[in-house]
Amino acid sequence: MSQSTKHRPGPLAGEVRIAASRVLRRLRTERGEADLPEHQFVVLTALHKFGPMTPGALADLEGVKPPSMTRTVNALCELGFAEKVGHEQDRRQVLVALTERGNEEIKVTRRRRDAWLTKQLGTLTPEERQTLAQASELLKRIAGQP
Repeated sequence: MSQSTKHRPGPLAGEVRIAASRVLRRLRTERGEADLPEHQFVVLTALHKFGPMTPGALADLEGVKPPSMTRTVNALCELGFAEKVGHEQDRRQVLVALTERGNEEIKVTRRRRDAWLTKQLGTLTPEERQTLAQASELLKRIAGQP
């Protein structure tokens, strides 16, 4: 692919998608002690970020069907990474909350992922890291984040 073609939005979209997917796939292999499947780890991070939530709200947030989320929540509770607690305003509902063990699993996983990425970034030149820092800001904009 020629340089001029590579910088047009259509071809560039494919290149960025492939590169981002490969980096994400590799990052996801770096896991905590429990070696949780990614869908379970994502639920832990949602609880860490947003606090206790109903299983239905978690399902909506992650874009999965409620029965699937119920299975995920039950597995996390059985492993001790989450717990079900009563809802203060509506006793008919249950909230899922992160336990200290779940919080520690998030810390370990993030630490391992950051260590792997830091090692990879260390192989780049300072100029390449500067380019990547600029690209990081652009990717955040593309994702709709400030």
